[in-house]
Amino acid sequence: MKRNIPNQRRGSIPAILTNMKARIACVGACLIIICIFFPEVSEAANAFKIRTFEFTYIADISDLPEDAKQISIWLPYPKNDVNQKVTPLRILSPYSTSIYKDHEYGNSILYLSAANLEQRSIKVEMKFRVKRYEYIRRDFEQMRVQGKNDPDPMLRRWLQPDRFVPIDDRIKKLAEKVVQGKITDLGKARAIYDYIIDNMTYDKSGTGWGRGDISYACDVRRGNCTDFHAVFIGFCRAVGIPAKFAIGFPLPTGRGHGEITGYHCWAEFYLKGYGWVPVDASEAYKNPAMKEYFFGAHDENRVQFTIGRDIVLNPPQNAKPLNYFIYPYAEVDGTPFPRVQYKFLFRDLAMKNVY
Repeated sequence: MKRNIPNQRRGSIPAILTNMKARIACVGACLIIICIFFPEVSEAANAFKIRTFEFTYIADISDLPEDAKQISIWLPYPKNDVNQKVTPLRILSPYSTSIYKDHEYGNSILYLSAANLEQRSIKVEMKFRVKRYEYIRRDFEQMRVQGKNDPDPMLRRWLQPDRFVPIDDRIKKLAEKVVQGKITDLGKARAIYDYIIDNMTYDKSGTGWGRGDISYACDVRRGNCTDFHAVFIGFCRAVGIPAKFAIGFPLPTGRGHGEITGYHCWAEFYLKGYGWVPVDASEAYKNPAMKEYFFGAHDENRVQFTIGRDIVLNPPQNAKPLNYFIYPYAEVDGTPFPRVQYKFLFRDLAMKNVY
């Protein structure tokens, strides 16, 4: 026996479509309201990862000679860029300090100088609040036609050698062999990245590692982040791709607080018509599951302090340029002073309490 179904339960196709349109309109209105009145929610849906924390940098210069007449101390000072917002909180020092910039790279430097010393040790402490953004550049399909003006005035410098990263015949031959068959700069950079991860070992045993000496790294095929990126940067420059060195400190992925035992460095290479692309070959080696991620990205678990190598400080030091600038540097009566200790601390913050 055929059952009679009331018309209101059957629902005609026009009625169903009308009902769907009404629901879609309602959802759209709700999304508009959320975007207007709760912008942080709509931003969070599309935003890169963000980490907010306090960072404390402590330099302790001890056992100063009794006959010391003058001491000069330089500390790297982090600055704002598109990937991090740095808010100074305090500087503790027994002597007045000033902020300068080096003339080549524009790195910020905290400097103090004191004469007629009355104490045999000096402690300087800097504390910052940092909001670090995940840095991802992987939309390569948006590359424009190569040609026109490149906006970075430093591009020429990022093709030149460094003291420990010469672009000599040996390095050129090695680099050309690695990129053989690759036509585009993107393909060449990726070939260099893959070569390093496949052929080097992250190993801090013995001596020689940590200087970012490309010749050493190519010989022994091991080292730390400085050595990994010396090869990446040197090979890129050798085949005509601008590449730059950056250094700062890593943070553990787990949130909390604690001490950071040492620096971390990374690199970027430049694609004409596109811009800078972040790379972290040593982190990719240590975490193979993240190999694709770190070609075109830096995570938010870091803070950058300086860029470049062969650093001439400001005011200039008497000694030769610094290989890189991340730890405090001191001179007593114009001579490098080795008894400099340092300590680095971090404490994660709740984002709503930061700014």
